[in-house]
Amino acid sequence: MIEDVRAAFRLLHTAGTFVLPNPWDVPSARLLEHLGFPALATTSSGFAATLGRADQHVTRDELVAHVAALTAAVRVPVSVDAERGYAEDPAGVAETVRMLADAGASGVSIEDYDPVTGDVSPVGVAVERIAAAASVCAEYGMVLTGRAENHLYGIGDLDDTIARLTAYRDAGAACLYAPGLTDLGDIARVVGEVGAAINVLALRDGPTVPRLADVGVRRVSTGGSLAWAAYGALVHAAEELRDSGTSTYLDRALPRPLRDAAFG
Repeated sequence: MIEDVRAAFRLLHTAGTFVLPNPWDVPSARLLEHLGFPALATTSSGFAATLGRADQHVTRDELVAHVAALTAAVRVPVSVDAERGYAEDPAGVAETVRMLADAGASGVSIEDYDPVTGDVSPVGVAVERIAAAASVCAEYGMVLTGRAENHLYGIGDLDDTIARLTAYRDAGAACLYAPGLTDLGDIARVVGEVGAAINVLALRDGPTVPRLADVGVRRVSTGGSLAWAAYGALVHAAEELRDSGTSTYLDRALPRPLRDAAFG
């Protein structure tokens, strides 16, 4: 039952550290579930890529259909990258979250970057949107993640990031997330000062999961990086075939048991 799945997702946020990888389609979701990850989350950039588009160019209806397909394909909880909420006002954000809940989501994240203006929204505006999402998440037993996007858009003001995350926590977000942080000291400060479950984006030059666990990070996600790694593997294989005519890339092909798990 969906209530049990959502309860399991809430429980993951109460103690320890878990990795929340981001599949971009049904087969990748099934593979990640098969590999033992306890929960999954969508990636806005990875999903957009499957449609041949850049990030932030997917419609709300397309996202809802994507979420419904993923939640029907796996048994583990699925959280949703809902970007800014696919709406211009808080009431619209609440409507989006309700649609995602009805599609089977166990969690949802709302960010404070507005692609229309190209700016991070004023904190008061963002808080209203978080609060609207929180009211629906509370009704459905979903985990709401409030995202402060400063560090993805060249704003390195950690004090402002912490103030934003704290405000989003007070508005009802159960998990807080500032993607782009890489300094372990900064991350530890966020954990200590925000005083709630913290998600960190796994990055090539960022701290490892064990080091993040050591400073109290609750959740580590991958964003679109797994999708880009998969597309990168495709390009490397195709370049080998084009340039040398060999097919050693098949040494790294998905083995039959995993193919059966994803496509069987």
